Amino acid sequence: MKRRHDRVIVAGGGPVGSLAALLLARAGVPVTLLEREAGVQADYRASTFHPPTLDLLEECGAESALLRMGLKCPVTQFRDRQKGRIAEFDLAALRNDTRHPYRLQCEQFKLVDWLYGELRRIPGVELLFNSEVTGVSVGEDGVAVQIPGRKIQGDWLVAADGGRSAVRKAVGIEFEGLTFPEHFLVAGTRYDFKRHMRDICSVNYTADPLEWYLLLEIPDMWRIITAADPSIEPSEAVQESRLQASLQNLLPRADPYEIVVKGVYRVHQRVASAYRKGRIFLAGDAAHLNNPLGGMGLNGGLHDVLSLAPRLAAVWHGRKAEAELDGYQAQRRPEAIHAINAITARNKKLLEERDPAVRAQNLRRMAEIAATPSLAYDYMLEASMIPSLRRCGMLSAPT
Repeated sequence: MKRRHDRVIVAGGGPVGSLAALLLARAGVPVTLLEREAGVQADYRASTFHPPTLDLLEECGAESALLRMGLKCPVTQFRDRQKGRIAEFDLAALRNDTRHPYRLQCEQFKLVDWLYGELRRIPGVELLFNSEVTGVSVGEDGVAVQIPGRKIQGDWLVAADGGRSAVRKAVGIEFEGLTFPEHFLVAGTRYDFKRHMRDICSVNYTADPLEWYLLLEIPDMWRIITAADPSIEPSEAVQESRLQASLQNLLPRADPYEIVVKGVYRVHQRVASAYRKGRIFLAGDAAHLNNPLGGMGLNGGLHDVLSLAPRLAAVWHGRKAEAELDGYQAQRRPEAIHAINAITARNKKLLEERDPAVRAQNLRRMAEIAATPSLAYDYMLEASMIPSLRRCGMLSAPT
């Protein structure tokens, strides 16, 4: 495919789009990165970086930056609200499969801020804020993207502009799947739960038929994620009184919790019907959405552009034929369906199960998995996304 405009456009300046821009720019491809906001947004929804993601981010320097900013969490727990700890998994068992046998907790906006700093150092990079995509047109020799007051033309367009992707909608790619009836709540507090819940670790999945939760330590606070009653309006669900009730239900204390972060959002399980349409590629949330119970959405999006950017760079510089770009969808879309969606859907069902007999069976099975080294190893391997990356050829199995 011939080039005319000498530029790749990336829509969406979150972690996925910013990493795509950096990988392309470092490979000598001129890039324009479009971000609809005025700068870095303090978004606390995604903070988990899995072991193989850190492995794959070493070459570009992001792994070192994340290690400086983040919190290593080698142990995860599955708990029951009434019974306490049911199963514990130490990712040190994966030391022969990864150079990073732990989850790293670091808010995604810290990675974005680092990526912006790196992009500003590279000639040929155009970083545009307040630049929401309002229109897209595609011709045989390029792509035109309309933003307020300006039209930008490029040879290819990488759409990493989120679950409501304007690019995906503009080119008519279906976004197949479902939206869960309940909203998810997220709250952050600086209260140190380890002081009074001494058997917990930094990552705790807690099952309960009425109010399951994920309690997660990040560098500067603890986050709790739980589900809101579908009958309650989101604006009501995120009221201070309701968040306080959830935290007091988790750990009763005389004083109210200091809530420093709060939010409410819809949760989906969706995968785009195509990851490529001619000169346009989808990545990250624009291509796939899943619930956050497993930390796979952000990681899967980063894996997308770690697959796509080298392909685009190779075609750009004439090292590979355009057919190289066809391999992107073939490599990434099946994993969004069979790994990312499947595992996160399983996690949600496990936490919220209400049938007493099924709940009891689930708890026994989790305890059995944790107590059996071979089963625990397989469980941690899958939860860390290592088999997914091996299946699609982005990681090699140890020799």
